[in-house]
Amino acid sequence: MKSRKLIDKSPFKTTLYRWVINSFMPYVGAGIKVDSISADFRAIDVSMKLRWYNRNYVGTHFGGSLYAMTDPFLMLMVIQNLGKDYIVWDKAASIEFVKPGTGRMQVQFRLSETELNNIRQSAEQGKVLPEFNLEIRDEMQNLVAIVHKTLYVKKK
Repeated sequence: MKSRKLIDKSPFKTTLYRWVINSFMPYVGAGIKVDSISADFRAIDVSMKLRWYNRNYVGTHFGGSLYAMTDPFLMLMVIQNLGKDYIVWDKAASIEFVKPGTGRMQVQFRLSETELNNIRQSAEQGKVLPEFNLEIRDEMQNLVAIVHKTLYVKKK
């Protein structure tokens, strides 16, 4: 089996990624903050406080900002873990609003070795479209929205 060279996963790199993403103007403008990225790029925590500039007409979180909290983190995590031998893109997404969001919103991204192995194995046969469900929760851990994401992964 051919050896896979993974992208450098040093703590410096994750700190640099976090700084770059937190400086990206669309996220700054929406009030989105990456709180942490694990050194192995398998866990990312993102939050967003309710501010005057990201609230909608009725005083709750703007739905587009809730979705933006989830974009493009899964794609980045899969790219970092599969390495340069794979093509990875966001293919589709939808959001289901469960209740109005106020206060600080949070979403946790987790990618297991099992999920990565399934993607690798499936990509050996051709393109694969892994699906993920992400839960956006408020400070009290109440479910606010569910984002359904589909990635496109293909071995080069």
